[in-house]
Amino acid sequence: MESNKITYYKTPIGTAKIVGDKNGISSISVIDDEIDTSKKIPTCLKDCVLQLEEYFKGKRTYFNLKLNPKGTEFQQKIWNELLEVPFGKTRTYLEQSKKLGDVKAIRAVASANGKNPIWIVIPCHRIIGSNGSLTGYAGGIWRKKWLLEHENPSAQQSLF
Repeated sequence: MESNKITYYKTPIGTAKIVGDKNGISSISVIDDEIDTSKKIPTCLKDCVLQLEEYFKGKRTYFNLKLNPKGTEFQQKIWNELLEVPFGKTRTYLEQSKKLGDVKAIRAVASANGKNPIWIVIPCHRIIGSNGSLTGYAGGIWRKKWLLEHENPSAQQSLF
């Protein structure tokens, strides 16, 4: 069994810790600690670093990576649904619940979003409250706001 490889990549909003192996990316998390970025990136993680770099430079609007997140069947279903939310768009937790066919599952959907192990690539930052509020985000609300403005700079100004 191949062990997970880890690399650290500095983004404009924190250091990304990327974990994965030949079966895909299992997690991307953001850490606030100042960690030196990896000098040598494991081969299985190079494409992920490159695509994140392009995303942050505004040159990439979708990711084409092999993903291998660990979670329950329900969580996997929610995370797959998140992959359907287009770049520059948002969806509410209620809309996400309706897409799954169960409006009563809103809390479970929100909880699964919060457990999303693959930051940015599985775009849970695109899910907002029904009133447009930037509710709950494991990376911090300021990062959610930054990501949404990065993906849709003109639309954000028109809200105010």
